[in-house]
Amino acid sequence: MPLDTGDVIGILGDNLRLRKSVLPIPAKVATKWTEGLGLQRGGETVLYTGMMYQLIPYIEGLVKAVTNMGDSWMGKYTGLGRKVNQYINVSAFMARPSAEERALYDKVPINVVHLLRKAGVQFGALFEEDLYSGALAYDLGLDEAVEDHARKVHAVFKKYGVKTVITIDPHTTTMLRSTYPKILKGYDVEVKSYLELLAEQGFGINGHDAHKLDGEVVVHDSCVFARYEGVVDEPRELLAATGLTLRDPEYSGRQTWCCGGPVESLYPAKAIANAEKRVAQLREAAPDAVTMCPMCFVNLSNAAGTTMRFKDISEYLREAYAS
Repeated sequence: MPLDTGDVIGILGDNLRLRKSVLPIPAKVATKWTEGLGLQRGGETVLYTGMMYQLIPYIEGLVKAVTNMGDSWMGKYTGLGRKVNQYINVSAFMARPSAEERALYDKVPINVVHLLRKAGVQFGALFEEDLYSGALAYDLGLDEAVEDHARKVHAVFKKYGVKTVITIDPHTTTMLRSTYPKILKGYDVEVKSYLELLAEQGFGINGHDAHKLDGEVVVHDSCVFARYEGVVDEPRELLAATGLTLRDPEYSGRQTWCCGGPVESLYPAKAIANAEKRVAQLREAAPDAVTMCPMCFVNLSNAAGTTMRFKDISEYLREAYAS
């Protein structure tokens, strides 16, 4: 029996309001990726993760727990669970990924730091004040909670004098660049994805030494990047400059096929079915695939199993330019 959707959405909204994230994780875990990188705190330009990559192993664990609860007698008590969650972070007990799982996703912001430094970009970080953007809550229609949370994020930017934010995932990018200006008065922060920034500077083309890569990969476009933010050419330019042969699947660019997210926390069976369809399309184009969104990576790689390999675009770029 599926869990009550209203209660699940309510828990996510309560978490955002009370704990500044739909799925709160310890600050030590969220900032683990910064260790040893010598990043300054704050500054006019900051690298902002929005905790998206760090959250993925916890979301995965939560989806498994939700699925198991829906198949058991506990599924009838989500209303009680929401009441308890207002006082105790219930999700902390439902998702406990291993250190190895967390490290897999921490690699992405670390890769981005090295790439930006290779390109000569000066930037800082916000560490424990690098807050979740509110993307999932916005997708689920929790407008009031999102607006309140956006003000908290904006207050952090003003606190540190941030004028430019460099993002690493499509969901954080579109929230900070396209959604916040609609709901916040006086919001004037410039927002660019690291992929856009590297492409603008001709990274990998104009004078950057590269360890050329061999092979061919199929590019899976993020729905959010391609459809909402127009980020289609930049990832391809950066990947092509590494020497890789790029393939496009059926449905690519602005017509890309969804990976199944972000509804996996509410409708896991539907998300899996959609991901399996997309994997079949990608597999026809090449044996290896590249993603640029944490949700796309986890949904598609799980659906593919051992039938094909998925890597985040930052891995290919760092291997070529900043290894």
